[in-house]
Amino acid sequence: MDGRLWGGVRASSHSGLARTLFGRQGRGVDRWFLIIATALAAVGGVAGMWSVHKGVRSRWTVIWMIAAFGAQIGFLSVRGEARGACPLIGLGEILAFLAWSLTFFYLAVGPAYRISLLGVFTAPVVVIFQSVALLPGQLMANPPRVPGTDPWHETHAAMSVLSYGALALAAVAGVMFLVLDRQLKDHHLQSGLFRNLPPVRELLMSMVRLLWLGVALLSIGVFAGFMMPRQGGTAHLIAACVVWASYVGFLAIKQVRGLTGRRTATVAVLLFVLSLSVFALV
Repeated sequence: MDGRLWGGVRASSHSGLARTLFGRQGRGVDRWFLIIATALAAVGGVAGMWSVHKGVRSRWTVIWMIAAFGAQIGFLSVRGEARGACPLIGLGEILAFLAWSLTFFYLAVGPAYRISLLGVFTAPVVVIFQSVALLPGQLMANPPRVPGTDPWHETHAAMSVLSYGALALAAVAGVMFLVLDRQLKDHHLQSGLFRNLPPVRELLMSMVRLLWLGVALLSIGVFAGFMMPRQGGTAHLIAACVVWASYVGFLAIKQVRGLTGRRTATVAVLLFVLSLSVFALV
C-alpha cells in the first residue's frame, strides 16, 4: 500500500476514534475515567483509615489504588488519543498526569510499603489533584489535536511531571516520618497509627531514594528542555531549573554534611510544596 495512503488511513482512524470518544455519543468519556479514578482513590483512603482505626493492616487500600490506577490510564489514553501527544496541556491534564505518576510510584515501592500506611497518606493527595483537575474549566471538552509534536518537548514535559510523582511520594514519606517522630516523642506507642507505620530507618531510606529518583527524572526533563526548539515556555524551563538546582543542593548538603531525619523530612515536604508553583508558569 502506498505510504501516503496508509498514513491517511491511520490519520482517519485516529480522528474517527477521537470523534467517537469526544463526540455527541461519547462525550465526557475521559472525564468519567477521571471521576471513577478519584472515587476509587477516595474509597482506598477511607479503607486505609478504617484499618488504621482498627489497628490492623489491610490490602484493600492497595487494591482500590490499583483500580484507580487503571482508570487513570484510561483517562490518559483517551486524552492522548485526542491530542495525538502526551496529554500535558493545561493545569487539568498536568494534575491528572501528576496523580497518575504519584499512584505509579506508590504501587512500585514494594510490597512492604504497599500494605502500610503509605496508601492512607497517598490517596488523599491523589484525590486532591484529580478533584482540582475536574473543576469546571480545567479540562477542555473537545481537546484539539497537537500539530507536529516535537520529541524533545514531549520528553521534557513527560519526564518533568513524572519526576514530580517521585518527589511527591518522597514528600508523603516525609510527612509519615514527621508523624512517626511525633508519635515516638509523645510515647503513643500503642496506637493503631504507630503500629501501621514502617520502621524509621526504612522510611528515611525510602524517602531519600525517591528524592534521588525524582532528581534523576527531572534532570532528563531539564536536558530535553534545553534541546527542544525555543517556541516560548522559557519561564517554565527556568522554573524547572530552579527546582532542579534546589533539590540537587539539598541532596548534596545531606550527602556531604549530613542532615537529621527530621530536617530531611521537613525540607523534602517544603521543597515539594514550593516547587508546585512551577505549574503556575505552564
